[in-house]
Amino acid sequence: MSSPGTRTGEEAEDLDVEEALALVKENGGPARGAPDGPAAPAQTPPSGDPRRQSPRDSGAPHRTGDSRHRATPWPQARAIAERAGRAAVRAARRDPVHAPLDAALGLTLAAPLTALTDLPSFDTSAMDGWAVSGPAPWTVRDEGALAGHAEPDPLTDGEAVRIATGARVPAETTAVLRSEHGRTDERGRLHPTREVVHGQDIRPRAQECRGGDHLLPVGTVVTPAVLGLAAAAGYDTLTAVPRPRVDVLVLGDELLTGGLPHDGLIRDALGPMLPPWLRALGADVRTVCRIGDDAGALHRAVTASDADLIVTTGGTAAGPVDHVHPVLERVGADLLVDGVKVRPGHPMLLARLKEDQHLVGLPGNPLAAVSGLLTLAEPLLRTLAARPAPEPYTLPLGDGVHGHPHDTRLVPAVLRGDRAAPLHYNGPAMLRGMAAADALAVVPPGGARSGQETEVLDLPWTTGGIGVCFT
Repeated sequence: MSSPGTRTGEEAEDLDVEEALALVKENGGPARGAPDGPAAPAQTPPSGDPRRQSPRDSGAPHRTGDSRHRATPWPQARAIAERAGRAAVRAARRDPVHAPLDAALGLTLAAPLTALTDLPSFDTSAMDGWAVSGPAPWTVRDEGALAGHAEPDPLTDGEAVRIATGARVPAETTAVLRSEHGRTDERGRLHPTREVVHGQDIRPRAQECRGGDHLLPVGTVVTPAVLGLAAAAGYDTLTAVPRPRVDVLVLGDELLTGGLPHDGLIRDALGPMLPPWLRALGADVRTVCRIGDDAGALHRAVTASDADLIVTTGGTAAGPVDHVHPVLERVGADLLVDGVKVRPGHPMLLARLKEDQHLVGLPGNPLAAVSGLLTLAEPLLRTLAARPAPEPYTLPLGDGVHGHPHDTRLVPAVLRGDRAAPLHYNGPAMLRGMAAADALAVVPPGGARSGQETEVLDLPWTTGGIGVCFT
């Protein structure tokens, strides 16, 4: 029987949040992302050297004291984050919102969409042409029938009237004759150029639905097509699950918000990247606060937030300016995940601040932060937003990928035909590969050969679905 620290697969799916707490404690308490095995002493360039790297950005293994921390396996960490989301939903009991149609894209229906009227609500013409009654030839009225106008007078046998697409069909109409299928003779009478079938090109009332019909169930994600259907069915607002509220805290004295890097300072890549990414995952990003390396300021920001999720960047390791763990300990948070067996990004963490509030600590390196975002924040936010989990799928790799001996690797890839082609520039601090990627290839410990079937994680804006909405 495997120990809790080694459970994978279906066992991991059954892991409860409280079991996650027990796992962290069993693995050495509130450890600081230390890996399996010893770490070599760090060689730090002098202050001001452009090669100097903040401890928060280091992807290198490290230890806390003499205890070695066994990080959570990657599939299990994702399962814990999803479970945490479920527990938070039960604890929060947030009421549904009534969102105007122009603000509902990406939300999840909290009530069935029921037709408020017949669709269409009257017989309409499906084409431009003539509404005709009885057999040909037809005498054409002078006036026409246009969309948006009152119902025209009924037709008599042998009579026709010009009609536009979407216009109300006059009573006693036999069919609509398309413009290209009719001709007039020298006396102005209308003749068909092909057979006329009774009812052709007429959209009958309630062809799509009748008032009271259930159109979409609870749990449907609001796409542009759902908005169109809701509008057609008579809705001005939709009853939906509220977006999870997120506050982003960007940590680090070394971060610049403009200009070129200089004097050991680097540009902040995560401040611009995370908010739209989180919105694509369904979140309402309320604030992006830059704090620097200040434990007191971090503590004040964490305790002042009433967001459903706080996302921090950097500071998850055990360096002298890595304050996330001490602040979490100070506020009495429960560490559900403290390090994940994934590269890049293994120092990531998930903490429960309150029954209905969590914190995801992302590493400071950009690609490592993306890894943490998709490992911990995505399952949590998806559950809070009541979005369905994506169907897992695999593709053969276009090229072989070197693996970590013990950890999962997430590698940017482009999808070409039926293959996933891994990209270069996939180091923890790099975004060049990520910017060109369609997905992340999940490379198992030990690596994967060319042609090997490998799990693929779609990026929200490449799925062709609701993820393309960033607002």
